[in-house]
Amino acid sequence: MTNPITRPRLAALAAALALAGCANLSGIEPQSALHDAQSLGLTQGSAEAFAPATQWWREFGDEQLNRLIAQALAGNPTLKLVQIRMARAQAVMEVANAAFLPQVNGSLDITRQRYTENGLYPPPLAGSIMNSGTLQLSGSWELDFFGKNQAALDAALGSTRAAQADAQAARVLLASNVARAYLQLARANDQLTVAQRTLAQREQSLRLVQDRVRAGLDTQLELRQSEGALPEARQQIEAVREQAELAQHALAALTGQGNRAVVQAQPSLVALKAMATPVQLPADLLGQRADVVAARWRVEAAGYDVKNAKAQFYPNINLMAFAGLSSLGLSQLLEAGSAQWGAGPAIRLPIFDAGRLRASLRGKTADLDAAVESYNATVLDAIHDAADQIASAQSIGRQQAEQRAAQASAEAAYQIAVQRYQAGLGTYLNVLAAETAVLNQRRLAVDLAARALDTQVGLVRAFGGGYRADAVAQSGGDSPSNAGAPRLASQ
Repeated sequence: MTNPITRPRLAALAAALALAGCANLSGIEPQSALHDAQSLGLTQGSAEAFAPATQWWREFGDEQLNRLIAQALAGNPTLKLVQIRMARAQAVMEVANAAFLPQVNGSLDITRQRYTENGLYPPPLAGSIMNSGTLQLSGSWELDFFGKNQAALDAALGSTRAAQADAQAARVLLASNVARAYLQLARANDQLTVAQRTLAQREQSLRLVQDRVRAGLDTQLELRQSEGALPEARQQIEAVREQAELAQHALAALTGQGNRAVVQAQPSLVALKAMATPVQLPADLLGQRADVVAARWRVEAAGYDVKNAKAQFYPNINLMAFAGLSSLGLSQLLEAGSAQWGAGPAIRLPIFDAGRLRASLRGKTADLDAAVESYNATVLDAIHDAADQIASAQSIGRQQAEQRAAQASAEAAYQIAVQRYQAGLGTYLNVLAAETAVLNQRRLAVDLAARALDTQVGLVRAFGGGYRADAVAQSGGDSPSNAGAPRLASQ
Protein backbone atom coordinates (compact mmCIF):
# COMPACT_ATOMS: atom_id res chain seq x y z
CA MET A 1 0.00 0.00 0.00
CA THR A 2 1.29 3.46 -0.84
CA ASN A 3 2.53 5.54 2.07
CA PRO A 4 0.14 8.52 2.53
CA ILE A 5 3.12 10.84 2.93
CA THR A 6 4.46 9.97 -0.51
CA ARG A 7 1.18 10.49 -2.33
CA PRO A 8 1.47 14.30 -2.52
CA ARG A 9 5.02 13.96 -3.80
CA LEU A 10 3.98 11.52 -6.51
CA ALA A 11 1.12 13.80 -7.45
CA ALA A 12 3.49 16.76 -7.70
CA LEU A 13 5.85 14.77 -9.91
CA ALA A 14 3.00 13.68 -12.17
CA ALA A 15 1.79 17.26 -12.47
CA ALA A 16 5.32 18.42 -13.34
CA LEU A 17 5.64 15.80 -16.05
CA ALA A 18 2.25 16.77 -17.45
CA LEU A 19 3.26 20.41 -17.59
CA ALA A 20 6.53 19.40 -19.26
CA GLY A 21 4.50 17.96 -22.11
CA CYS A 22 3.31 21.48 -22.82
CA ALA A 23 6.85 22.74 -23.61
CA ASN A 24 6.63 24.62 -26.91
CA LEU A 25 9.61 23.71 -29.12
CA SER A 26 7.86 24.15 -32.46
CA GLY A 27 9.34 26.22 -35.27
CA ILE A 28 12.96 26.00 -34.10
CA GLU A 29 14.91 23.54 -36.22
CA PRO A 30 18.40 23.54 -37.82
CA GLN A 31 18.51 24.72 -41.43
CA SER A 32 22.00 23.62 -42.54
CA ALA A 33 23.12 20.18 -43.72
CA LEU A 34 26.56 18.56 -43.73
CA HIS A 35 28.38 17.85 -46.99
CA ASP A 36 29.31 14.22 -47.51
CA ALA A 37 32.16 12.68 -49.51
CA GLN A 38 29.97 11.49 -52.36
CA SER A 39 28.35 14.87 -52.94
CA LEU A 40 31.81 16.43 -53.09
CA GLY A 41 33.09 14.06 -55.77
CA LEU A 42 35.58 12.15 -53.62
CA THR A 43 36.45 8.69 -54.90
CA GLN A 44 36.15 5.51 -52.87
CA GLY A 45 39.79 4.58 -53.38
CA SER A 46 41.92 3.84 -50.34
CA ALA A 47 44.12 6.58 -48.92
CA GLU A 48 46.73 4.05 -47.76
CA ALA A 49 48.71 4.72 -50.96
CA PHE A 50 49.50 8.14 -49.51
CA ALA A 51 48.94 8.23 -45.78
CA PRO A 52 51.73 10.40 -44.34
CA ALA A 53 53.64 9.06 -41.36
CA THR A 54 53.38 10.92 -38.07
CA GLN A 55 57.00 12.11 -38.48
CA TRP A 56 56.80 12.44 -42.25
CA TRP A 57 59.68 14.93 -42.43
CA ARG A 58 62.16 12.12 -41.70
CA GLU A 59 61.56 10.82 -45.22
CA PHE A 60 63.64 13.74 -46.53
CA GLY A 61 66.65 12.09 -44.93
CA ASP A 62 68.04 15.26 -43.33
CA GLU A 63 68.96 15.03 -39.64
CA GLN A 64 69.26 18.78 -39.30
CA LEU A 65 65.68 19.22 -40.49
CA ASN A 66 64.58 16.55 -38.00
CA ARG A 67 66.26 18.47 -35.19
CA LEU A 68 64.70 21.79 -36.20
CA ILE A 69 61.17 20.40 -36.33
CA ALA A 70 61.67 18.70 -32.95
CA GLN A 71 62.75 22.06 -31.49
CA ALA A 72 59.74 23.79 -33.02
CA LEU A 73 57.26 21.25 -31.66
CA ALA A 74 58.84 21.55 -28.21
CA GLY A 75 59.21 25.30 -27.91
CA ASN A 76 56.92 27.23 -30.26
CA PRO A 77 54.63 29.61 -28.27
CA THR A 78 51.73 29.28 -30.72
CA LEU A 79 51.63 25.52 -30.25
CA LYS A 80 51.77 25.95 -26.47
CA LEU A 81 48.80 28.34 -26.66
CA VAL A 82 46.76 25.70 -28.49
CA GLN A 83 47.71 23.15 -25.83
CA ILE A 84 46.54 25.57 -23.11
CA ARG A 85 43.18 25.87 -24.87
CA MET A 86 42.95 22.10 -24.95
CA ALA A 87 43.57 21.96 -21.18
CA ARG A 88 40.80 24.52 -20.65
CA ALA A 89 38.37 22.45 -22.74
CA GLN A 90 39.29 19.40 -20.67
CA ALA A 91 38.49 21.34 -17.48
CA VAL A 92 35.06 22.32 -18.87
CA MET A 93 34.34 18.64 -19.55
CA GLU A 94 35.28 17.73 -15.97
CA VAL A 95 32.89 20.40 -14.68
CA ALA A 96 30.07 18.96 -16.82
CA ASN A 97 30.86 15.45 -15.60
CA ALA A 98 30.60 16.61 -11.96
CA ALA A 99 26.88 17.36 -12.46
CA PHE A 100 26.15 13.59 -12.41
CA LEU A 101 27.49 13.15 -8.87
CA PRO A 102 25.97 14.13 -5.51
CA GLN A 103 27.05 17.50 -4.16
CA VAL A 104 27.72 17.95 -0.41
CA ASN A 105 28.40 21.32 1.23
CA GLY A 106 29.21 22.30 4.77
CA SER A 107 28.26 25.60 6.38
CA LEU A 108 28.73 27.39 9.67
CA ASP A 109 26.69 30.56 10.24
CA ILE A 110 27.03 32.66 13.44
CA THR A 111 24.88 35.77 13.81
CA ARG A 112 24.59 38.37 16.59
CA GLN A 113 21.18 39.98 16.22
CA ARG A 114 18.81 42.36 17.99
CA TYR A 115 15.25 41.11 17.69
CA THR A 116 12.58 43.72 17.07
CA GLU A 117 10.09 44.44 19.85
CA ASN A 118 7.28 44.81 17.32
CA GLY A 119 7.74 41.61 15.34
CA LEU A 120 6.76 37.97 15.56
CA TYR A 121 9.01 37.07 18.49
CA PRO A 122 7.49 37.45 21.99
CA PRO A 123 9.34 38.65 25.12
CA PRO A 124 11.86 38.00 26.48
CA LEU A 125 13.27 37.40 22.98
CA ALA A 126 11.70 40.60 21.62
CA GLY A 127 14.04 43.54 22.10
CA SER A 128 16.96 41.36 23.15
CA ILE A 129 20.35 40.97 21.55
CA MET A 130 21.40 37.35 21.14
CA ASN A 131 23.74 35.09 19.24
CA SER A 132 22.48 32.31 16.98
CA GLY A 133 24.37 29.63 15.16
CA THR A 134 23.87 26.90 12.58
CA LEU A 135 26.33 24.10 11.82
CA GLN A 136 25.07 22.01 8.94
CA LEU A 137 25.83 19.60 6.11
CA SER A 138 23.59 19.82 3.06
CA GLY A 139 23.53 17.64 -0.01
CA SER A 140 21.78 17.48 -3.35
CA TRP A 141 21.66 15.10 -6.27
CA GLU A 142 20.11 16.15 -9.55
CA LEU A 143 18.30 13.33 -11.37
CA ASP A 144 18.94 13.74 -15.07
CA PHE A 145 15.56 12.43 -16.27
CA PHE A 146 15.54 14.50 -19.46
CA GLY A 147 19.21 14.24 -20.45
CA LYS A 148 20.21 17.83 -19.72
CA ASN A 149 23.42 16.95 -17.90
CA GLN A 150 24.31 14.19 -20.38
CA ALA A 151 23.90 16.64 -23.26
CA ALA A 152 26.12 19.16 -21.48
CA LEU A 153 28.75 16.49 -20.91
CA ASP A 154 28.62 15.35 -24.53
CA ALA A 155 28.90 18.95 -25.72
CA ALA A 156 31.93 19.48 -23.50
CA LEU A 157 33.42 16.23 -24.76
CA GLY A 158 32.95 17.41 -28.35
CA SER A 159 34.68 20.69 -27.55
CA THR A 160 37.54 18.78 -25.93
CA ARG A 161 37.91 16.55 -28.96
CA ALA A 162 37.87 19.64 -31.18
CA ALA A 163 40.61 21.21 -29.08
CA GLN A 164 42.68 18.02 -29.34
CA ALA A 165 42.27 18.02 -33.12
CA ASP A 166 43.17 21.73 -33.21
CA ALA A 167 46.37 20.94 -31.34
CA GLN A 168 47.24 18.28 -33.91
CA ALA A 169 46.41 20.64 -36.78
CA ALA A 170 48.73 23.22 -35.23
CA ARG A 171 51.51 20.62 -34.99
CA VAL A 172 51.07 19.68 -38.65
CA LEU A 173 51.07 23.31 -39.74
CA LEU A 174 54.12 24.15 -37.63
CA ALA A 175 56.11 21.17 -38.91
CA SER A 176 55.23 22.00 -42.52
CA ASN A 177 56.19 25.66 -42.04
CA VAL A 178 59.58 24.65 -40.63
CA ALA A 179 60.10 22.25 -43.54
CA ARG A 180 59.15 24.92 -46.07
CA ALA A 181 61.46 27.50 -44.51
CA TYR A 182 64.23 24.91 -44.56
CA LEU A 183 63.55 24.24 -48.25
CA GLN A 184 63.68 27.98 -48.94
CA LEU A 185 67.08 28.09 -47.28
CA ALA A 186 68.25 25.12 -49.37
CA ARG A 187 66.91 26.82 -52.51
CA ALA A 188 68.75 30.04 -51.65
CA ASN A 189 71.96 28.07 -51.10
CA ASP A 190 71.64 26.32 -54.45
CA GLN A 191 70.80 29.60 -56.17
CA LEU A 192 73.88 31.09 -54.52
CA THR A 193 75.98 28.30 -56.02
CA VAL A 194 74.54 29.11 -59.47
CA ALA A 195 75.12 32.83 -58.97
CA GLN A 196 78.73 32.30 -57.87
CA ARG A 197 79.30 30.00 -60.81
CA THR A 198 77.85 32.70 -63.05
CA LEU A 199 80.21 35.30 -61.61
CA ALA A 200 83.23 33.03 -62.14
CA GLN A 201 82.11 32.33 -65.69
CA ARG A 202 81.74 36.02 -66.47
CA GLU A 203 85.13 36.81 -64.96
CA GLN A 204 86.62 34.19 -67.24
CA SER A 205 84.78 35.72 -70.20
CA LEU A 206 86.12 39.16 -69.26
CA ARG A 207 89.72 37.87 -69.30
CA LEU A 208 89.08 36.35 -72.73
CA VAL A 209 87.71 39.65 -74.08
CA GLN A 210 90.64 41.59 -72.60
CA ASP A 211 93.06 39.25 -74.38
CA ARG A 212 91.20 39.75 -77.66
CA VAL A 213 91.18 43.53 -77.23
CA ARG A 214 94.95 43.54 -76.67
CA ALA A 215 95.30 41.42 -79.77
CA GLY A 216 93.17 43.86 -81.74
CA LEU A 217 90.46 41.30 -82.35
CA ASP A 218 87.77 43.08 -80.28
CA THR A 219 86.82 46.68 -79.60
CA GLN A 220 86.01 48.66 -76.49
CA LEU A 221 82.31 47.84 -77.08
CA GLU A 222 82.82 44.14 -76.36
CA LEU A 223 85.04 45.03 -73.40
CA ARG A 224 82.39 47.31 -71.82
CA GLN A 225 79.68 44.70 -72.41
CA SER A 226 81.75 42.07 -70.63
CA GLU A 227 82.61 44.40 -67.72
CA GLY A 228 78.94 45.36 -67.27
CA ALA A 229 77.97 41.76 -66.70
CA LEU A 230 80.02 41.51 -63.46
CA PRO A 231 78.03 43.96 -61.27
CA GLU A 232 74.83 42.21 -62.32
CA ALA A 233 76.22 38.85 -61.21
CA ARG A 234 77.37 40.31 -57.88
CA GLN A 235 73.93 41.87 -57.36
CA GLN A 236 72.32 38.45 -57.88
CA ILE A 237 74.66 36.95 -55.27
CA GLU A 238 73.69 39.62 -52.73
CA ALA A 239 69.95 39.13 -53.42
CA VAL A 240 70.25 35.37 -52.87
CA ARG A 241 72.21 35.89 -49.66
CA GLU A 242 69.39 38.13 -48.41
CA GLN A 243 66.87 35.34 -49.11
CA ALA A 244 69.04 32.87 -47.22
CA GLU A 245 69.29 35.17 -44.20
CA LEU A 246 65.53 35.73 -44.15
CA ALA A 247 64.98 31.97 -44.25
CA GLN A 248 67.38 31.63 -41.30
CA HIS A 249 65.35 34.20 -39.36
CA ALA A 250 62.11 32.36 -40.15
CA LEU A 251 63.56 29.10 -38.85
CA ALA A 252 64.78 30.80 -35.69
CA ALA A 253 61.30 32.22 -35.05
CA LEU A 254 59.50 28.95 -35.78
CA THR A 255 61.79 26.99 -33.47
CA GLY A 256 61.52 29.57 -30.69
CA GLN A 257 65.23 30.42 -30.79
CA GLY A 258 64.88 34.19 -31.17
CA ASN A 259 67.83 35.70 -33.01
CA ARG A 260 70.19 32.74 -32.54
CA ALA A 261 71.57 30.86 -35.52
CA VAL A 262 69.79 27.51 -35.75
CA VAL A 263 71.36 26.08 -38.93
CA GLN A 264 74.96 24.90 -38.68
CA ALA A 265 75.33 23.02 -41.98
CA GLN A 266 73.91 24.80 -45.01
CA PRO A 267 71.34 22.51 -46.70
CA SER A 268 71.12 21.70 -50.41
CA LEU A 269 68.15 20.52 -52.44
CA VAL A 270 70.09 17.73 -54.08
CA ALA A 271 70.75 16.12 -50.68
CA LEU A 272 67.03 15.84 -49.85
CA LYS A 273 65.11 12.72 -50.80
CA ALA A 274 61.78 12.96 -52.62
CA MET A 275 58.54 11.48 -51.29
CA ALA A 276 55.78 9.67 -53.14
CA THR A 277 52.78 11.71 -54.29
CA PRO A 278 49.12 10.67 -54.68
CA VAL A 279 47.23 10.83 -57.97
CA GLN A 280 43.64 11.26 -56.71
CA LEU A 281 41.58 12.41 -53.75
CA PRO A 282 40.31 9.48 -51.62
CA ALA A 283 36.94 9.45 -49.89
CA ASP A 284 38.56 9.26 -46.45
CA LEU A 285 40.70 12.36 -47.05
CA LEU A 286 38.47 14.33 -44.66
CA GLY A 287 39.15 11.90 -41.82
CA GLN A 288 42.89 12.37 -42.25
CA ARG A 289 42.84 16.13 -41.69
CA ALA A 290 42.82 17.43 -38.13
CA ASP A 291 41.18 20.75 -39.07
CA VAL A 292 38.23 18.94 -40.69
CA VAL A 293 37.88 16.58 -37.72
CA ALA A 294 37.98 19.56 -35.33
CA ALA A 295 35.22 21.29 -37.29
CA ARG A 296 33.18 18.05 -37.22
CA TRP A 297 33.58 17.76 -33.46
CA ARG A 298 32.32 21.34 -33.13
CA VAL A 299 29.21 20.32 -35.03
CA GLU A 300 28.85 17.44 -32.60
CA ALA A 301 29.23 19.75 -29.60
CA ALA A 302 26.76 22.28 -31.03
CA GLY A 303 24.23 19.48 -31.59
CA TYR A 304 24.41 18.50 -27.95
CA ASP A 305 24.11 22.15 -26.93
CA VAL A 306 20.78 22.17 -28.78
CA LYS A 307 19.70 19.05 -26.88
CA ASN A 308 20.69 20.73 -23.63
CA ALA A 309 18.69 23.85 -24.54
CA LYS A 310 15.65 21.67 -25.26
CA ALA A 311 16.04 19.87 -21.93
CA GLN A 312 15.78 23.25 -20.15
CA PHE A 313 12.06 23.25 -21.01
CA TYR A 314 11.48 20.20 -18.78
CA PRO A 315 11.44 19.85 -14.99
CA ASN A 316 14.60 19.96 -12.94
CA ILE A 317 14.36 17.25 -10.25
CA ASN A 318 16.73 17.14 -7.27
CA LEU A 319 16.96 15.02 -4.16
CA MET A 320 17.73 17.36 -1.24
CA ALA A 321 18.87 16.57 2.31
CA PHE A 322 20.41 18.39 5.24
CA ALA A 323 21.53 17.54 8.75
CA GLY A 324 23.10 19.70 11.41
CA LEU A 325 22.77 21.78 14.54
CA SER A 326 20.98 25.06 15.08
CA SER A 327 20.40 27.03 18.26
CA LEU A 328 19.55 30.41 19.64
CA GLY A 329 22.54 31.04 21.80
CA LEU A 330 25.91 29.58 21.02
CA SER A 331 26.25 27.76 24.36
CA GLN A 332 23.62 25.25 23.28
CA LEU A 333 24.77 24.79 19.66
CA LEU A 334 26.53 21.49 20.25
CA GLU A 335 23.82 19.96 22.44
CA ALA A 336 21.70 17.05 21.18
CA GLY A 337 18.54 19.11 21.30
CA SER A 338 19.91 21.46 18.65
CA ALA A 339 19.90 18.72 16.01
CA GLN A 340 17.86 19.23 12.86
CA TRP A 341 17.55 17.33 9.60
CA GLY A 342 15.39 17.07 6.55
CA ALA A 343 15.13 15.31 3.21
CA GLY A 344 12.92 15.32 0.15
CA PRO A 345 12.66 15.96 -3.58
CA ALA A 346 12.74 19.39 -5.16
CA ILE A 347 11.08 19.98 -8.53
CA ARG A 348 11.52 23.16 -10.56
CA LEU A 349 9.53 23.70 -13.76
CA PRO A 350 9.62 26.83 -15.96
CA ILE A 351 6.03 27.91 -16.67
CA PHE A 352 6.35 31.50 -17.85
CA ASP A 353 9.80 32.89 -18.70
CA ALA A 354 8.88 35.63 -21.20
CA GLY A 355 10.38 33.62 -24.09
CA ARG A 356 13.83 33.23 -22.53
CA LEU A 357 14.07 29.48 -23.15
CA ARG A 358 12.86 29.71 -26.76
CA ALA A 359 15.36 32.50 -27.40
CA SER A 360 18.13 30.36 -25.92
CA LEU A 361 17.08 27.42 -28.11
CA ARG A 362 17.05 29.63 -31.21
CA GLY A 363 20.53 30.83 -30.34
CA LYS A 364 21.88 27.29 -29.87
CA THR A 365 20.22 26.18 -33.10
CA ALA A 366 21.84 29.09 -34.92
CA ASP A 367 25.17 28.06 -33.39
CA LEU A 368 24.61 24.55 -34.78
CA ASP A 369 23.88 25.94 -38.26
CA ALA A 370 27.02 28.08 -38.02
CA ALA A 371 29.10 25.05 -36.97
CA VAL A 372 27.71 23.02 -39.89
CA GLU A 373 28.49 25.77 -42.41
CA SER A 374 31.94 26.24 -40.89
CA TYR A 375 32.52 22.51 -41.31
CA ASN A 376 31.31 22.63 -44.92
CA ALA A 377 33.65 25.55 -45.64
CA THR A 378 36.56 23.71 -44.03
CA VAL A 379 35.80 20.62 -46.13
CA LEU A 380 35.71 22.62 -49.36
CA ASP A 381 38.98 24.36 -48.47
CA ALA A 382 40.57 20.97 -47.68
CA ILE A 383 39.50 19.47 -51.00
CA HIS A 384 40.63 22.58 -52.86
CA ASP A 385 43.98 22.51 -51.10
CA ALA A 386 44.60 18.81 -51.75
CA ALA A 387 43.46 19.01 -55.38
CA ASP A 388 45.73 22.00 -56.03
CA GLN A 389 48.73 20.26 -54.48
CA ILE A 390 48.15 17.11 -56.58
CA ALA A 391 47.79 19.18 -59.76
CA SER A 392 50.94 21.19 -58.95
CA ALA A 393 52.98 18.06 -58.16
CA GLN A 394 52.03 16.43 -61.44
CA SER A 395 52.60 19.61 -63.43
CA ILE A 396 56.00 20.29 -61.82
CA GLY A 397 57.12 16.78 -62.78
CA ARG A 398 56.29 17.48 -66.41
CA GLN A 399 57.92 20.91 -66.21
CA GLN A 400 61.13 19.41 -64.84
CA ALA A 401 61.32 16.96 -67.74
CA GLU A 402 60.98 19.79 -70.26
CA GLN A 403 63.40 21.99 -68.33
CA ARG A 404 66.10 19.32 -68.34
CA ALA A 405 65.83 19.02 -72.12
CA ALA A 406 65.93 22.81 -72.51
CA GLN A 407 68.99 23.10 -70.24
CA ALA A 408 70.87 20.43 -72.18
CA SER A 409 70.21 22.32 -75.42
CA ALA A 410 71.21 25.66 -73.85
CA GLU A 411 74.48 24.24 -72.48
CA ALA A 412 75.36 22.80 -75.89
CA ALA A 413 74.51 26.08 -77.62
CA TYR A 414 76.70 28.00 -75.18
CA GLN A 415 79.69 25.76 -75.81
CA ILE A 416 79.28 26.25 -79.56
CA ALA A 417 78.99 30.03 -79.15
CA VAL A 418 82.19 30.17 -77.07
CA GLN A 419 84.09 28.03 -79.56
CA ARG A 420 82.94 30.17 -82.50
CA TYR A 421 83.90 33.34 -80.63
CA GLN A 422 87.35 31.98 -79.80
CA ALA A 423 87.80 31.07 -83.47
CA GLY A 424 86.70 34.50 -84.60
CA LEU A 425 83.58 33.18 -86.30
CA GLY A 426 81.05 34.79 -83.96
CA THR A 427 80.53 37.94 -81.90
CA TYR A 428 80.55 38.31 -78.15
CA LEU A 429 76.84 39.16 -78.28
CA ASN A 430 76.23 35.58 -79.38
CA VAL A 431 78.18 34.37 -76.34
CA LEU A 432 76.18 36.62 -73.98
CA ALA A 433 72.87 35.49 -75.45
CA ALA A 434 73.83 31.81 -75.11
CA GLU A 435 75.15 32.37 -71.60
CA THR A 436 71.94 34.11 -70.54
CA ALA A 437 69.90 31.12 -71.71
CA VAL A 438 72.14 28.74 -69.74
CA LEU A 439 71.93 30.79 -66.55
CA ASN A 440 68.16 31.10 -66.83
CA GLN A 441 67.86 27.34 -67.16
CA ARG A 442 70.14 26.74 -64.17
CA ARG A 443 68.05 29.07 -62.02
CA LEU A 444 64.86 27.48 -63.28
CA ALA A 445 66.20 24.02 -62.43
CA VAL A 446 66.81 25.08 -58.83
CA ASP A 447 63.39 26.75 -58.58
CA LEU A 448 61.59 23.70 -59.95
CA ALA A 449 63.49 21.38 -57.61
CA ALA A 450 62.54 23.60 -54.67
CA ARG A 451 58.92 23.76 -55.83
CA ALA A 452 58.79 19.98 -56.21
CA LEU A 453 59.92 19.43 -52.62
CA ASP A 454 57.74 22.27 -51.31
CA THR A 455 54.73 20.76 -53.06
CA GLN A 456 55.48 17.44 -51.39
CA VAL A 457 55.33 19.21 -48.03
CA GLY A 458 52.07 20.81 -49.14
CA LEU A 459 50.69 17.41 -50.09
CA VAL A 460 51.63 15.96 -46.73
CA ARG A 461 49.86 18.82 -44.98
CA ALA A 462 46.83 18.62 -47.30
CA PHE A 463 46.53 14.89 -46.58
CA GLY A 464 46.61 15.39 -42.81
CA GLY A 465 50.31 15.39 -41.98
CA GLY A 466 50.14 12.01 -40.27
CA TYR A 467 47.08 12.86 -38.15
CA ARG A 468 45.21 9.82 -36.83
CA ALA A 469 41.80 10.61 -35.32
CA ASP A 470 41.40 7.20 -33.68
CA ALA A 471 44.78 7.41 -31.97
CA VAL A 472 43.97 10.86 -30.57
CA ALA A 473 40.57 9.72 -29.30
CA GLN A 474 42.03 6.68 -27.58
CA SER A 475 44.38 8.92 -25.61
CA GLY A 476 41.47 10.96 -24.26
CA GLY A 477 40.71 8.94 -21.13
CA ASP A 478 38.04 6.50 -20.05
CA SER A 479 34.93 8.53 -20.86
CA PRO A 480 32.21 6.26 -22.30
CA SER A 481 31.63 8.81 -25.06
CA ASN A 482 35.14 8.53 -26.49
CA ALA A 483 35.14 7.79 -30.22
CA GLY A 484 37.57 8.13 -33.07
CA ALA A 485 35.20 9.95 -35.41
CA PRO A 486 32.42 12.34 -34.33
CA ARG A 487 28.78 11.52 -34.86
CA LEU A 488 26.21 14.29 -35.09
CA ALA A 489 23.86 14.31 -32.10
CA SER A 490 20.27 13.59 -33.05
CA GLN A 491 17.95 16.50 -32.70
